[in-house]
Amino acid sequence: MLDIKYADISALIKKKISDFHYKNEIIESGIIINIGDGVANVYGLFNAIYGEIVEFENGLKGIVLNLEEENVGIILIGSSKGIKEGDKVIRTGMISSINVGECMLGRVINSL
Repeated sequence: MLDIKYADISALIKKKISDFHYKNEIIESGIIINIGDGVANVYGLFNAIYGEIVEFENGLKGIVLNLEEENVGIILIGSSKGIKEGDKVIRTGMISSINVGECMLGRVINSL
């Protein structure tokens, strides 16, 4: 018969619990309610920031340029092909920016 030592079982359970690490990640997302002329209106991105980069389901990126109470206007960076109403949009938390240094002095930058 198997000799069970409760102290060993207890120690094993305590070790497993101490080694367990749970990572809770909250991702804010919204749904496209309409799209046209390179602009997507999205419902659900209530904490979006002006100029923030967002990502669509198909990997296309966009920039938040219109903040309203109920929806957000997003300018698409690229073709709207493959994007439709009901698709999911995810906040990245990054603001559109460029690196600055000596090589950028005197240059005109097209942000789109």
